[in-house]
Parts: sequence; structure tokens; C-alpha cells
Amino acid sequence: MVNDRQSLDLTTFARPSGGDAVEWRISNSPVPYPDSLAAMDARVAAIATGEAPELVWLLEHPPLYTSGTSGKADDLLDARFPTFQSGRGGQVTYHGPGQRVAYVMLDLKGRRPDVRAYVASLEEWIIRTLAAFNVRGERREDRVGVWVKRPDKGPGHEDKIAAIGVRLRRWVSFHGIAINVEPDLSHFQAIVPCGVVDPRYGVTSLVDLGLPVTMADVDIALRQAFSEVFGDTAARLRETAI
Repeated sequence: MVNDRQSLDLTTFARPSGGDAVEWRISNSPVPYPDSLAAMDARVAAIATGEAPELVWLLEHPPLYTSGTSGKADDLLDARFPTFQSGRGGQVTYHGPGQRVAYVMLDLKGRRPDVRAYVASLEEWIIRTLAAFNVRGERREDRVGVWVKRPDKGPGHEDKIAAIGVRLRRWVSFHGIAINVEPDLSHFQAIVPCGVVDPRYGVTSLVDLGLPVTMADVDIALRQAFSEVFGDTAARLRETAI
């Protein structure tokens, strides 16, 4: 069976010529989740009215759980950290230190107003980022996110290394992706990650795979892969305290 998401033409998400360069922002300390929601709301509104350029915001959160529009109460097994309703698509997931969250605020109306293709482009971005570390990330038609095969754990075993959850407002995207660099993987045991209950499917990280990768390494790979999928982002980069 052909994987439709793999056959999508992602080049149509390139930034239109003449538009403002995508701004990149890196927060140097963990950002409280409500603060990130408020900041995204404000920026999305400004992008929609043409008052601000598109933005990719790289950050970490303190330990917490978020529930998307398909989240179920039963997916939270142990409320050891605060839980937030996110408004994004998807189910319950964990965010915390050692996980690179990328909130992506793009004007899809000016790029390509296709939600399904946009999710596929985010998957492709992650896959290309992982490839920089010789990790083969793969899509699965029945499971959103990016997965790596783990034959060392048993036949058919796969671990999720990156999650995706998006939301659109006036065709401007927000929320985005989360790549496990070196989080405490035990924190995922308190939830049913993204509703996946099959014991053959777990959660991993780059460091768990034996790769001594830093967050700075991942950020460099993210920027390179982003330019390949979404077009040149120029050199705008700003570091912030939050």
C-alpha cells in the first residue's frame, strides 16, 4: 500500500518570493506552558494581519502534560505534573527538559492551504533533522509522529522519537513538533502517549539511542532541514530569556 503522505509534493510549502524572512527564536530557559500559549496567540494574530513575520520558536517546557482535541481522560494514568488543555490536534503527550519543542507559526494561505500536506511536511522536517545524526525516522499511516525501529527490543518494536500537534487560525499555523533529545523517559510512563496502547510501541530519544547529541546540535540540524522543506529562512535568529 502506497503511503500517501510520503508521496506528497512538499516543495509547495516554500516561502513565496518577496515575503519576509521567517524569524527564529530560541528561549534559553524553560517556558511555562500558559506563557507559550499566550505568546503564540498574539503572534498568530499579528501574522494573520501582516503585522509580523512568520516565526519558528525553539524552547523547552518544565515537566507537564498537554491534552489535545482528541485527548481522553483515561490517557492520563498518573497526574504527577500539571496538565493543560492545549487546543492543538492530537491526544495526551508529555513536555519537559531535554525535549526540543518547535512552535511553528506559518501563513499557510500564502504557502499552501492544505492541513494534511502541512502535517506531512512537519514529518519530513523531523525525518531530515534526524538523518543528520544517522537516525532513520519513519512515518506510520496509523500513528502520527515519527518512529524508529527497535529490533533490539523485540520483533516489530518501534519507539516514537518525535510528536506532532498542530492548530490553525485564519490559515496561520501554531503549536508544532517535539523531538526527544534527552528527556526523562520515565515521565512518559504516567500517560498513554498519543493514545498508543500497543506494547510493541514505546518512546525513545536521541540519547537513549546512544547518540551524545546536544540541544544546540539539534537546533542546527532543525534549521538546515527546515530550509530544505519550507524554503530559505535567511539569518534572523533571536535568543530570549523566555
